[in-house]
Amino acid sequence: MIHPDIILASSSQTRKTLMDRLGIVYHCISPDIDESVQGEKHADDLARRLAFEKAKVIAEQYPDAIVIGSDQVAWRIHSPQDFIGKPLTTENAITQLMANSGQSVCFSTGLSIQHLHNGFEKTLVEHYQVKFRELNLAEIERYVALEQPLQCAGSFRCEGLGISLFESMSGNDQTTLMGLPLIQVCHLLRQLGLTIP
Repeated sequence: MIHPDIILASSSQTRKTLMDRLGIVYHCISPDIDESVQGEKHADDLARRLAFEKAKVIAEQYPDAIVIGSDQVAWRIHSPQDFIGKPLTTENAITQLMANSGQSVCFSTGLSIQHLHNGFEKTLVEHYQVKFRELNLAEIERYVALEQPLQCAGSFRCEGLGISLFESMSGNDQTTLMGLPLIQVCHLLRQLGLTIP
């Protein structure tokens, strides 16, 4: 049986590293979409739309391929309408981490898998939560200087030194926090007839 091509609609090195864990052949194509907020009032809605649109724009170009799109939105507990974006600058990263100190930060990670050739489209949102320990300015400045998490929502990399900032983590699948919920990816790919493992 010949399986269709698999495309990860992403330019994220972290998502590539996660996909590599599955041991399947895939290609990466970066989707060019507008990631700005379009009236969404809840992080889940924004994450779901962005994941769907990332997959859709690539799936329309490659309708015979299985396309995987994902996007993540961070927010502080009880405030899903206040999205925490990528800091982009050292100053913003320090400000974000000062605000996160002692707080629980939630992550809504959207996943969309589309195979237009057979009419398959599933889009969902997975959740993960981290509790930051009380951080002082010196720790935050040291961390930002060492890891430069300027392209990471929440200003940390949990797969790296960012783990040292946490008091606890909770959720069903740690890869959700890293931006691609692999348990659900495997579940949906199996629905499409792929054998994993």
